[in-house]
Amino acid sequence: MVSVPVNVSEFQELARQALPKMYYDHYAVGAEDQKTLEENVKAFHRIVIRPRILVDVSRVDMSTTIMGYNTSAPIMVAPTSRHKLAHPEGEVATARAAAACDTIMDKGSNIEAFVSGTFDDSLCWKDIGWLKSITSLPIVIKGILTSEDAIKAVEVGVAGIVVSNHGARQLDYSPATITVLEEVTPAVQGRIPVLFDGGVRRGTDIFKALALGAQAVMIGRPVIYGLAAKGEDGVKQVLRMLKDDLELTMALSSCCSVKDITRRHVMTEQDRLHCRL
Repeated sequence: MVSVPVNVSEFQELARQALPKMYYDHYAVGAEDQKTLEENVKAFHRIVIRPRILVDVSRVDMSTTIMGYNTSAPIMVAPTSRHKLAHPEGEVATARAAAACDTIMDKGSNIEAFVSGTFDDSLCWKDIGWLKSITSLPIVIKGILTSEDAIKAVEVGVAGIVVSNHGARQLDYSPATITVLEEVTPAVQGRIPVLFDGGVRRGTDIFKALALGAQAVMIGRPVIYGLAAKGEDGVKQVLRMLKDDLELTMALSSCCSVKDITRRHVMTEQDRLHCRL
């Protein structure tokens, strides 16, 4: 049994020990055979970091890597489904009602029925225009995996996109997010920010995503595992581990700031294929 975690992944085992099985499974599993869930993590392993001349770690500037949102937080839209908008108080009440559903052994927790009733699968690109007409908040689309969708997102005027397969929880055998990041970022051409999530377990993963064009990296399951295992302090530990790991990776790669991380710092499978050719 893990008692004192030495890396982010070990928080998963602590969360498994702390949570009832049904709750742990809800957070931990992916769709169907979970191949995309596995690939989200494994795809990072096939990207090699090219170390450079060592620099003084004390000079590493992390000021641009920590992102926070205030009351002007963006609205996140998933392309596969649209939440039926309501007054915030109504949404909270609905969420509380869902959480209060009694677990029935022969029907489960009724969560599937709740989700079906609160999501609309008719989302299309023109709905972004409608959404922009009713709010001044920035709109970010999550779930972009192709250059075509990235270009369309720019055309409809969103404030940013997230390269994501929703934690591999929707469609198994969809591509691992890190493998398509470099397809998406050139399509955007710097016109809007490109955020990234999926399979991040190390600071080296964050480094690789930034090198391949992401402006920021989002952390999902590790934060949940930290919260389940050790509460607020667990979340802080997870983020600190990732930050420390990223700082060390940057130092060993001669990157004094996040802006110094470039494509030349990594080698992908495609790069190695070109070298062999």
